[in-house]
Amino acid sequence: MTPEEFVTAHTTVTRAALVPEIALHLASEITPIWQATETWLKEHNIEPPFWAFAWPGGQATARLLLDDPARVAGKRVLDFAAGCGIAAVAAAMAGAAVVEAAEIDPLALASVRLNAALNGVHVETPEGDIVGTPCRWDVILAGDVCYEAPMTAHILPWLRGLAATGAEVLLADPGRAYLPRQGLEPLARHAVPTTLELEDRTLREVTLFRLLP
Repeated sequence: MTPEEFVTAHTTVTRAALVPEIALHLASEITPIWQATETWLKEHNIEPPFWAFAWPGGQATARLLLDDPARVAGKRVLDFAAGCGIAAVAAAMAGAAVVEAAEIDPLALASVRLNAALNGVHVETPEGDIVGTPCRWDVILAGDVCYEAPMTAHILPWLRGLAATGAEVLLADPGRAYLPRQGLEPLARHAVPTTLELEDRTLREVTLFRLLP
């Protein structure tokens, strides 16, 4: 079974609450997709199925771009740790010249490709860990990435370095524990409906920040 076949077989086409304009291949329940992915994990050594859900940070970022397309229109955009690719799809729909979605999980990359096709846009999906790559983008989107200390420590210096080159780095955070306390400029807030299967509450307040160098 190819990654695309796996994603299609274990998801249904639906729309996230905050961004009904975008259709997505998403899991309807967490337990079946988690169990199905465990077998794939053993065979392919990949991550749990974070790509199967539209997380609050991605939804808030997508909403920002669709409401204010000038932020990315005509620009080169990276959706970092893209998950299902909702922000990448929104950037493409908003008129970005080039959109890349970065993920280390081949199932996530397959999900992004399927979701882009579902919405009639193109998103490039480079493989592997791109942290450390020199900046080739005008705008970098990073939704919900500060949920673990090792992850934050791995990515934050690189993201700040990208900001130092003149790129705009937009960080969307729903109150995760490892969000940096300094070097953030708040831009917007969105209340995003969530599920108790994934979160500890039914509504997450997401703040979109500009990450400062």
